[in-house]
Amino acid sequence: MKRVHVAIMRKSWGLTQKILTGEKTVESRWYINKYRPWDQISTGETIYFKDSGEPVTVKAEVNKVEQYADLDQAKREWLLKKYSVSDLGTKEIMPQILEYIKNKRYCIIIHLRNPKEVDPFEIDKSGFGAMASWLTVDRIEEVKR
Repeated sequence: MKRVHVAIMRKSWGLTQKILTGEKTVESRWYINKYRPWDQISTGETIYFKDSGEPVTVKAEVNKVEQYADLDQAKREWLLKKYSVSDLGTKEIMPQILEYIKNKRYCIIIHLRNPKEVDPFEIDKSGFGAMASWLTVDRIEEVKR
């Protein structure tokens, strides 16, 4: 069964709109421990995107998923360089991104296709934890307000 995902983005990084323009074709998630969507996301599933504190405005389809474990600094830098343009829309890597990935041991690279704007809607994160930045459900109606 195909699941549906909601990715909550850091608003200050301004990446959500880059999905719509095609500047951002990859979503990366970096973790110290394995968190959602590790082993919970597959090609063909849908991801809805929202900036923190804002409604969902964008969706895209998962084209391919890559998972990397046991990362050290060299592997993190390699991944960042390899995917910076498709993930961040720029070759210039902001210092806050470098700081963010420091010490992360796991990385998921999610390739996106068919981005579309959606009518804005709010979500209910009850049961996922206040700090959850990724939700996985069977149907979007489960979290749609």
